[in-house]
Amino acid sequence: MAQSPEPPPHPRKFNTRNSERFNKKISICHCSVLARGVAGAAFEEADEMLGVLEAEAVADLRDRERQVVEQLARRMASPDINTEDFSAAVDFLSVQPDVDANRIGILGICGFGGFAISAAANDTRIKATVASTMYDMCRVTANGYNDSDDNADARYKAKEAMNAQRTEDYRTGAYRRAGGVVDPLPDDAPQFVKEYYAYYKTPRGYHVRSGNSTDGWNVTSSLPFINFTLLDRAGEIRNAVMVVHGEKAHSRYFSEDAFKKLHGDNKELLIVADANHCDLYDNLEKIPFDQIATFFSTYMK
Repeated sequence: MAQSPEPPPHPRKFNTRNSERFNKKISICHCSVLARGVAGAAFEEADEMLGVLEAEAVADLRDRERQVVEQLARRMASPDINTEDFSAAVDFLSVQPDVDANRIGILGICGFGGFAISAAANDTRIKATVASTMYDMCRVTANGYNDSDDNADARYKAKEAMNAQRTEDYRTGAYRRAGGVVDPLPDDAPQFVKEYYAYYKTPRGYHVRSGNSTDGWNVTSSLPFINFTLLDRAGEIRNAVMVVHGEKAHSRYFSEDAFKKLHGDNKELLIVADANHCDLYDNLEKIPFDQIATFFSTYMK
């Protein structure tokens, strides 16, 4: 039996500069692909330039997954654990001496945009939530893109194959990967795959621990995303939510449908003109920092 990994390191120390002026904190979780956090770094850098919000990436999934990848070579995801990442960040921030526990917000990018909304539905301590260029990972895994495989037979076939792989993984003690972004890129690849390639397979977003840059998640990692839903309680969120998406993003329907579930005059949908999905990862000219900063400042007073 493989040894259990060592406990993850204590969260990195937080920079307390400007803490007397700006004692609001935002937990940022990045794309749901084990990326280095290039996207989050862009948001943190811009927050510094704005001089309004001091953003900290805490309880980041990458830190947790790094332990598993390096010691057990098992790359898994979970709608429950990924949602809990945000609440773990809130736990940590809430007890810091320079943080007002009543002024904590979260920002999730891509897959973690969906998890951010899930966390906001569950954790009433989160005062403001931004979901940027979000995916509903449970929906896309269970139903396919644009719900093209939303039928019991398709789901059964997928589960049958993944459960057979679970047995094989246990037998061999190794975990088969599902594969990252296709490489080399076919000439007839869909436009959104070309956009992913331009991000994950180039210095712009490549990292050795990024599943999309390398060999992907475990094949079996998709099972819980088929079996559970993510946004069923989104309509019960009372605190503020901003949903941001690119006008030309293939994934735009996730944000628009999620927004339809929300209620109250403290909910906002912002469609960014001429932006695709990956533009909102790191394109400083298209990420709507001013609007996001205003949103957090308004609802984290």
